[in-house]
Order: sequence, then C-alpha cells, then structure tokens
Amino acid sequence: MNTAALILIALGTLATAAVAMTLRNLIHSALLLVASWAGIAAFYLWAGAEFVAFAQVLVYVGAVSMVVLFAVLLTRQSRADLAVAPESYSRTVSALLAGGAVLGVLFGAVLSTPLSVSSKPPLPVTVRALGLELMGTHAAALLIVGVILTVSLLGAVVIAATDRSGTKEDGP
Repeated sequence: MNTAALILIALGTLATAAVAMTLRNLIHSALLLVASWAGIAAFYLWAGAEFVAFAQVLVYVGAVSMVVLFAVLLTRQSRADLAVAPESYSRTVSALLAGGAVLGVLFGAVLSTPLSVSSKPPLPVTVRALGLELMGTHAAALLIVGVILTVSLLGAVVIAATDRSGTKEDGP
C-alpha cells in the first residue's frame, strides 16, 4: 500500500511536469507546474516531512507560482513575436548538451556516493532546530532569495510596461 502511494505520487508529479514542458500555452504550463510542485509536497508528506511539505506548498505552490503567472501575464507577447528564429536551433542544441552534462555530473555524484546502513535511527529534526538553522546560519541566503524573487517580478513589470511598438498612445 505504501509503495503504491509512492508510485502514484511519482507518476502524477512526472506526468504533470512532462505535459507542462510539451505545451505551447504558457499559462497552462505554469498551472501544470503548480500541480507538479504539489506532487513534490505530497511526496514530502508521504516521507513524513510535514514541515518541508508545508514549506513546499507555501513557497512553490503559493509564492513562486504566483510570480511565474504574473510574469507570464505581464510580459505576454503577440503571436507575431513568437516566430522561431534560425539561431534558436543552435541554442537548443547547446542547451541540450549543457543539460546532458549536468545530468551526467548528477548521475556520477549519485552513483559514487556510498550508501551506508546504520543500526541507529537518525536523530529527529525539530521545527525549532530547523528555524534556528534557517534564521541563523542561512539567514543571508534566505534574504537574497527573497530579493531575487522581488527583483525578477519588478523586472517583469518594467518589461511589460515598456512600449514595444514605438508609438505613443493619444491622451490629454
């Protein structure tokens, strides 16, 4: 029963992520990514990490998905601007090669990591200890991530507010 739940969560998460990558409609892709992030939160719940699942829902399903949706809606272009340029094919090949290299490094790291089985159970991580770690040692990184998300949303607003056609609207 436990394994069946994990398989269903994994298939749902991977299916929504795969469909999100294949769709041409950005809004639908962003909404499917929200479903995929919710699947990751379900995996955390299945694994017994309730706090991490709660943080996943708050940060990704809530905040990041809203930033993505606002950025997509605010920077929406016309269909004529979506023509595929010839140089984008070489960028696609370069991106696939870079992604393959990163995947190779990750697989190498996973395969070279020794898995040791300990007879002692791991010490439980309390919410207090996690909060002290985040707000102590990693407080600067947490603030930097917040600033980057804010700047990216403001950048999307500035790009969307720019007049692309070069003509000014008539007004008083």
